[in-house]
Amino acid sequence: MKYLLAMYLNPDVMAGLSEPEMDGIMTGHQEFIRTIRESGEMIGTQALAPVADSSVVRVRGGLPAITDGPFLESKEFLAGYYLVDVENKERALELAAMIPDAAIDGLAVEVREIVFFADAESSIPGS
Repeated sequence: MKYLLAMYLNPDVMAGLSEPEMDGIMTGHQEFIRTIRESGEMIGTQALAPVADSSVVRVRGGLPAITDGPFLESKEFLAGYYLVDVENKERALELAAMIPDAAIDGLAVEVREIVFFADAESSIPGS
């Protein structure tokens, strides 16, 4: 079963962390990646650029309307994710709890099952 472990960041929370706490997060992610690589559960991971650098595209009347900034007005934003292939949801939850962000007040990791998966090599259903 494939799961998305989505990490949400609150810039205010991150700004309040000390340098050793930030270093601990980075070290924790390195250890987590090593763990899920060794277990064979890692499909991939991506970190996203700051939300201030994002753009939103909406097509209205056949014309794209592009705005700067995040899709939602929110304190928390998607900062990155891990894509894992695990035996069951319980293991996905166990892995999410190992991500250092989950232990910091104001940050969270969302666990969502992947119901459709395609990559550059796989064919699209129905084609």
